[in-house]
Amino acid sequence: MSNHIAPRESETGLAELRGDCARMAPHWVVPAKTAATPVAASLIHGVTVPPASARLIDAMSEYGD
Repeated sequence: MSNHIAPRESETGLAELRGDCARMAPHWVVPAKTAATPVAASLIHGVTVPPASARLIDAMSEYGD
């Protein structure tokens, strides 16, 4: 086993990281938001859920209530 101890993080390291992020921010592209189009319930068909998955989801309310 190694007896090497990692050096503690310093405020200088955090300041350097923040500076790096600030310099990179203008290069980041934010994609345009697209609104999801609702689908009528009558168009949704053919979805099957395995019984084990249905029981799992059904039992989750015991933990969330």
